[in-house]
Amino acid sequence: MIERLQISNLRNLTQVDLQSTVCNLIIGANGSGKTSLLEAIFLLSRGKSFRHHQPKRYIQHHKNATTVHARLNDASTLAIQKQADATTLLRLNQTTVYNQSILTEQLPTLLIDPSTMDMLEQGSASRRQLLDWLVFHMKQGFHPQWVAYQRLLKQRNSLLKKTQHLTQVQLAELRSWDKGLSNHAALIHHYREQVFTEWQPYFAKSIVQLLPEYAEQLSLSYSAGYDTSVALDIQLNERLEQDLQLGYTRIGNHRADIHVYWRSDDDKSTPSSEYADSSDMIKPKALKEQAANVLSRGEKKLLITALRLSQLPLLLESKAEAMSTHNGLSPKATPVVLLDDVTAELDNRAIQILLSTLAQLPCQVFMSSLTDDIVPLIKDLWPHPIVFHMKQGQISSFL
Repeated sequence: MIERLQISNLRNLTQVDLQSTVCNLIIGANGSGKTSLLEAIFLLSRGKSFRHHQPKRYIQHHKNATTVHARLNDASTLAIQKQADATTLLRLNQTTVYNQSILTEQLPTLLIDPSTMDMLEQGSASRRQLLDWLVFHMKQGFHPQWVAYQRLLKQRNSLLKKTQHLTQVQLAELRSWDKGLSNHAALIHHYREQVFTEWQPYFAKSIVQLLPEYAEQLSLSYSAGYDTSVALDIQLNERLEQDLQLGYTRIGNHRADIHVYWRSDDDKSTPSSEYADSSDMIKPKALKEQAANVLSRGEKKLLITALRLSQLPLLLESKAEAMSTHNGLSPKATPVVLLDDVTAELDNRAIQILLSTLAQLPCQVFMSSLTDDIVPLIKDLWPHPIVFHMKQGQISSFL
């Protein structure tokens, strides 16, 4: 858990130094800097912003770098410095480290904000990352496999872009890469499938809480991105000519996806354990429509909130197991939930359910709000919350 947070030169936050607790509410007008404070915590945990990937866009004007430093409740410290040219300096306990994953393990951060509300309609990347965040923290072997897969994929795509006619040397090299991709892909899919299966009941329970009227109609599915009944390198070889024409690799772990499907009233009798096929899908048989095409915008926000919120109890259960086996998630890692504009597009009932659920979980919460209307509810749910007021990049205790 973060006890002290220091931020310098991030957007309009010139110098911020605050002491935090389990529940922290930041109140302020649009443009005051409250979202930037959440962005700083996310940057420290993930090594990137959730608002823009280019550091020069979030580093304060006329400044060379932004720095975020945190002291956790176990006295360990984490720090990140991002320079305008994207050069990154990472520190753990005053020692330089070279992999962002080291800080991510120490500070697992879950974001719920308006910018993620189009996740259901956008490309697969954000939905895949949603699953991979869980897999990263629950399966210790996942990250090395993912890094190796991404490296080989980058090399393969680079070669595909250069030419449509491979020499014998290039073809031999590509087949070697494909074999490596296939080996990594099998393990990545294995980890993802395991975690997805564990995640499903938590998602179902979260739907019952947030969208009870649709609990029997919403179903979560996972696609591996390729036919897992056949080795990936064999499929890549069969599709090589098309990949050469297009200049990129069309199938593999990098095309994995998760979807939420809507089952109509006529299909409720179909057992959810029946499968449409046995290749790369884990989904019920008679699914008629993607949920994004049926639900209202407010309902979609509740659905996405359910997706993210359902990950927390599973992560915490994994943490408890890790503490007993000394594997997987670091015993020191307390999940941090970032809720930006918590009341946006949610009715009072949904807000009550969301916050009461969070209050029952052993996690730290930073949330922002335009008004102080939510303060009484916060004080009812958390024994000693801290309420801050943000104005023009300056933060102070709320009176």
